[in-house]
Amino acid sequence: MSGAFFWLAASTGLLSLLTPCVFPMVPVTIAYFSTPHRTDSRGLQRAFLFALGIIGTFTVLGLALAAIFGAAGLNRVAANPWVNLLLAALFVAFAANLFGWFDIGLPWRVSTAADRAVRSATPGSSLGALLMGAAFTLTSVTCTAPFVGTLLVLASQGSWTTPIAGMLVYSAAFALPFFILAAAPGLVAQLPRAGEWMKTLRVLIGLLELGAAIKFVSNADLVLGWGIFTRNLLLIAWSALAIAGAAYLARNARARIQRRELGWETVVGIATALLIAAWLVSGLNEQHRLRQIEAFLPPVVRASVLSSSGDAAPTWMLNDYAGALTSARATQKLVFVDFTGYTCTNCRWMEANIFTRPDVSAELGQFVLARLYTDGEGGIYERQQAFQEKTFGTVALPLYAVVDADGNVRGTFSGLTRSPSDFIAFLRRARS
Repeated sequence: MSGAFFWLAASTGLLSLLTPCVFPMVPVTIAYFSTPHRTDSRGLQRAFLFALGIIGTFTVLGLALAAIFGAAGLNRVAANPWVNLLLAALFVAFAANLFGWFDIGLPWRVSTAADRAVRSATPGSSLGALLMGAAFTLTSVTCTAPFVGTLLVLASQGSWTTPIAGMLVYSAAFALPFFILAAAPGLVAQLPRAGEWMKTLRVLIGLLELGAAIKFVSNADLVLGWGIFTRNLLLIAWSALAIAGAAYLARNARARIQRRELGWETVVGIATALLIAAWLVSGLNEQHRLRQIEAFLPPVVRASVLSSSGDAAPTWMLNDYAGALTSARATQKLVFVDFTGYTCTNCRWMEANIFTRPDVSAELGQFVLARLYTDGEGGIYERQQAFQEKTFGTVALPLYAVVDADGNVRGTFSGLTRSPSDFIAFLRRARS
């Protein structure tokens, strides 16, 4: 598990607070703690239990998924093209909900049961605070589900503990402001009221969710080999969404100018959206790598059209470990094995930002290069994942290994690194 994953988990937890399902409910929720006869110590305890109810509900989800699927199962579920298409459809539905086209609500049986559990607890009791946190989490699922779903998909690239850790960090960040406000209800009066800015935020988050939907369709495309949702198509689609956001803000700005209410934040928002669109378009030139988001883009060269067969072997021998060992015996080289995945964001980041460096590329040229995908559809991918787990004790991606021509392990390097020198040192140690 990398620090970047935990940073993303905490950031999405805090961003979830700004969603239209959550923010307007803050004063209503905190009012539950504003009883006139409570002591400070009692209020602090109930605030802690309320936050614990939020954290526990989210974490149980991560624990349940880890227990049901395990690390290998989560990896395969997250890469399943039909799961990715389903997630894309859900993101489109959530975006439509945020645009105000229709309402999505929790099934009434679930919300009623949660409400009944809260009401049955003694007012001001510890149990009531705990259940209030759990009920609040359930009723906010309409807006938090996209963030949680994305986080769990990324967590599937790690060990079985990663979904649990991810949900702990996400829910702790989500619950922290509630703990502070519940412990000191007077701070609620200082929060901005939900108004026109919330409607604008709904639309902008909806555009972000459409961008995520396109990414999930791209994941399915990679596994199924359609060749439609290429890197350039994603960049064009995302830049179009950024322009749409700028246009929406500009329309609002026009109305605010007429009311003489235009603020600097609207101008900054429009300029930022247009700059993002221009930056994305600049990435259409494949020589200009968008290092910050390359991990979320399909590779420039589609792996599915390459093969290790033929007269001239490609740079990477794909899904052909036995062929790589044969080549190593013929050339008296070691084999560099890249365990990767079609939907692995950290793998894409390494390929775009580390492997492409001249110094790293020169070191990799000393090896026979084998790239083994473990998350595709078919028996070969299941066998390669099983081989990774049996030989190296993990299904986490990416995993890099150096083996000799007989398959004896000379060294391993797990996960993403932002230090080219560390990666080069690993390659040199393995060859020495």
